[in-house]
Amino acid sequence: MNDRFLRACRRESVDRTPVWFMRQAGRYMPEYRALREKHTLLQLCRTPELAVEVTLQPIRALGVDAAILFSDLLLPLAPMGIPFDFVAGEGPQIETPLRSKADVDALRRFEPRQELATTLEAIRLLRRELQVPLIGFAGAPFTLASYAIEGGHSSNFAKTKGMMYGDPATWHRLAAQLADTVGEYLRAQVEAGAQALQVFDSWIGALDEADYREFVFPHVRAIFDGLVDLGVPLIHFGTGTGHLLAVQREAGGTVIGVDWRTPLDVGWSRAGEGVAVQGNLDPTLLFAPRERLLSRVDAVLAKAGGRDGHVFNLGHGILPHTPVENVKAVVEHVHATTAR
Repeated sequence: MNDRFLRACRRESVDRTPVWFMRQAGRYMPEYRALREKHTLLQLCRTPELAVEVTLQPIRALGVDAAILFSDLLLPLAPMGIPFDFVAGEGPQIETPLRSKADVDALRRFEPRQELATTLEAIRLLRRELQVPLIGFAGAPFTLASYAIEGGHSSNFAKTKGMMYGDPATWHRLAAQLADTVGEYLRAQVEAGAQALQVFDSWIGALDEADYREFVFPHVRAIFDGLVDLGVPLIHFGTGTGHLLAVQREAGGTVIGVDWRTPLDVGWSRAGEGVAVQGNLDPTLLFAPRERLLSRVDAVLAKAGGRDGHVFNLGHGILPHTPVENVKAVVEHVHATTAR
């Protein structure tokens, strides 16, 4: 197996910098669009053979050093009693958003090994196919709660913060239940064969450090503390988190994701010694002319400085309509430039 991704996550020496991309499977790939003409997004996520096929598409096309399970952050919400669907052009929509203590009290606990069994089966099937490590993942409490409370994506998270500030006891009960659910779901993914885990706190950059410490930190810390014994790399990722990198490191994770707004060397310094970093090319640069694109790739690599512990990635996921040939060019350029 090509294990350079795992080695870099452990801050061990590698023959070249490993590369993978958030949302490396998805709408920008023609193979994926062909499947979406026949199946809904949830059908792809909940049918093991289809999830396997979508996960493998970028492995075949790009030469990346890790696969990430094709799934969706919101899958654990439905068995909790928060049904959702995806609306074309609008993204995820929660049928009945959480707005009160009674709504939170009504949520149910569930066993992910039973109610998310199709996802775990996809992991088992993938391990038979892959020659690169498989990354499992889940959403962090703030990000999942924000979808559940707002009813979908939000630009200001006013309703979410309204619960945090106005009814902190209910907020902490919700966040604690989400942390328990996510932690057990991630553990089940490793039991099924995932070799690394990423916790996506995609929208956490909407908080300042004081709110993060009061409303988020204890729940994220509980997730990471509960996974340490598994011995797999634990990636902690958020966007717009330049001001939170130090406290994110404190909350947990052996690899800290740095988004494109913060220079990689600055982000690594804020995260501190003894941790690997992942990132951090701006996803929109994949639309740029090749010369500019690769010069910015070189700039990221220069800021990594050849240090052990760098995993090359974007600062967020690949965008729809991204040219596949540019994504592949980045992989080939990173591998060629950093060969040792």
